[in-house]
Amino acid sequence: MFTKVKTPREIEAMRESGRMLGHVLQVIKENVEPGSTGRDMSQIARRELKALGGKPAFFGYDGFPDVICISINDEVVHGIPNDEVFEAGDLVGFDFGVDYKGMITDAAFTAIIGGTGSKEDMAMVEATKRSLDAAIRVIKHGVKVGDIGAAVQKVLEPGGYGIVEDLVGHGVGHYVHEGPDIANKGKAGTGTELLAGMTIAVEPMATLGTHKVVVDPDGWTIRTKDGSRSAHFEHTILITRNGAEVLTLLN
Repeated sequence: MFTKVKTPREIEAMRESGRMLGHVLQVIKENVEPGSTGRDMSQIARRELKALGGKPAFFGYDGFPDVICISINDEVVHGIPNDEVFEAGDLVGFDFGVDYKGMITDAAFTAIIGGTGSKEDMAMVEATKRSLDAAIRVIKHGVKVGDIGAAVQKVLEPGGYGIVEDLVGHGVGHYVHEGPDIANKGKAGTGTELLAGMTIAVEPMATLGTHKVVVDPDGWTIRTKDGSRSAHFEHTILITRNGAEVLTLLN
């Protein structure tokens, strides 16, 4: 399904969905620390979202076994929460989806456990976040998907980062994944045109090495082929006539 122009009622449901999602990720951000585990963070996500009245969009999606994706170090995305203990300096990505009144939002951030890490890790995390910000700045009615990819690429490429090509942003709203694909590389002025009222998830993923990825035997966890560390940031965005409204801001 290609992402649709949303009705005012659907947009308001997505705003509320995004507020819930931002709250849950903020609570995780405030509570994750050395000694925490993915299972701990999953329990927080379940508890907080239930209290807010939302539903987890990822649980059971194509068979995914948890409510949140938690990916550690060389894991790029789709890691399954477990009892592995986070250590200071680990890079951990938290990717969460919320369903409220049938409208879905999707967002992610990467945390450096303990707040500080190597110079290389910290620079990559900062650059990946900055590339998402750059993409958001170009989004408005009539934007082409190539404009978005070019904005991400312009930030990440000069740093020599691997820009993951096999995983992309996407439309979102009625389903977790809708068309079109929104790659993190692109040529400005090319590709599908997006319209005001559409909602999309933009999610740059960078690595300290190759852009190539492999899938673990669990069928979900996707990691860098060369074992290099990675970072991932994502927001759900409502396209407007004059710009972009980020629906999944952390509190």
